[in-house]
Amino acid sequence: MSITISEQAHAGIHGLHTYVPGKPIEDLKRELGLSSIVKLASNENPFGTAPAVKRALAAFTRDGAGDLHRYPDGNGFALKQKLAVRHDIEMSRITLGNGSNDVLELTARVFLGPGKNAVFSQYAFAVYPIVARAVNAETRVVPALGAEADMPYGHDLDGFLDHIDDNTGVVFIASPNNPTGTWLAPDAIESFMDAVPKGVVVVLDEAYLEYQADSERPNSRAWLERYPNLIVTRTFSKIYGMAGLRVGYALSSAEVADLINRVRQPFNVNMVAMHCAEAALADDDFVVYSTETNAVQRASLAQELEARGLSCLPSQANFITFDCGRESTPLFDAMLREGVIVRPLASYDMPEHLRVTVGSETENQTFLSALDTVLAAQ
Repeated sequence: MSITISEQAHAGIHGLHTYVPGKPIEDLKRELGLSSIVKLASNENPFGTAPAVKRALAAFTRDGAGDLHRYPDGNGFALKQKLAVRHDIEMSRITLGNGSNDVLELTARVFLGPGKNAVFSQYAFAVYPIVARAVNAETRVVPALGAEADMPYGHDLDGFLDHIDDNTGVVFIASPNNPTGTWLAPDAIESFMDAVPKGVVVVLDEAYLEYQADSERPNSRAWLERYPNLIVTRTFSKIYGMAGLRVGYALSSAEVADLINRVRQPFNVNMVAMHCAEAALADDDFVVYSTETNAVQRASLAQELEARGLSCLPSQANFITFDCGRESTPLFDAMLREGVIVRPLASYDMPEHLRVTVGSETENQTFLSALDTVLAAQ
C-alpha cells in the first residue's frame, strides 16, 4: 500500500493555511509602479528602531563583525542578565525566542499534542491555532464578546473557563489583543487565574503591553509568584522597533522555563539580535516617546475614522481596527493603488474590518487622504 507525501502529514497540518504577512513595500512598488508607499499593516514602530539599538548595531558592525563565524551564546547570558535586572527575576526563569512567536511555538511543543487541547479567543492572534495544530492538538475557540459589549470583540474569560477541561494543555490570552486592540482589566485576569486549574498553562501574550496606559497596565511580573502555571511573553519587535531582528522572551517559573528550554534550539536567537536587544533595554527615552506619541496619534486617528462613520474598536495597542460597514477587501485593494498598505481581516473572520497601524502624524494624514479618495469612489 502506498501513500502520498501529503498523506504523511498529520491531520493538524492539513487543517492549517499558510500565514500571509502584511504586504511588503517592495512588492507593491514593483506591482503598481509606485515610488512612495506608506505601510500601516504590520504594527511596526513608525519611529524606527531605538537610537541605542542603532548605535549598538553600528558598533557591532565596526568592532564585532569579526565574530560572525562563531556561534552565538546559546544561553543568551548577557541578554538574560539584563532582562533579569529589568524584571527583578532569576535568569533561570527567562526563555529567549526568535521573536515571541518562537516562545509560543516552544510552549505548544511542550504542553500540547494529540489528545490535548488549546483554548483561545475568537479574533485572536493567528499564531495560536498554527502552533497548536502543528503539534496535532485540538483547538477550542471561545466566542468573543458581542459588538454591543463594553469591550466589543474582546475576550470572554467566563467562556474560556467553560471550554477548559481535563485535556486542556494551554490557554492563550493576549492583552492587548491582536487584531482587535482590546484588552483585559488586571483584576479580571487575576480572577481568571484564580479559577484556572493549576495544571493548565496560561500564556499571557503582552506583545503590545508598552502601548497601554499606566492605569490599564497589569503587573504581570508579580503574578508569576502566585501562579506557577503562568507564562508571560514579551517582544522587542513592537515598541523597540526591532521586528526585523526577531527577539522575544518569556518569564515564568523556573520549572516551566526548564521544560521549554529542553526543546528550544540552542542558537535560536542570533548574536546581532541579542547584542541589539541588550542596548534596547537601556533606551527608556525612546520607549516613553513611542508610547506617548502613539497614544496621541491613536486618539486622533480614531476620532477621524469615527467622523467618517467608521466605527472603531477600543484599542490600547499601536493599531486601530475599524468597521468598514461592507466587505473590506475591495477597500484594501483600492488603498493599495493609493500607495497605502493596511491589513484586511477576512482571515480572522472579520471580513468587514480593516486594521491600520498608528503611524506618525504625516503617515496618518496620508492614510486618511487615501481613505477619503477611496470612499468617495465607492
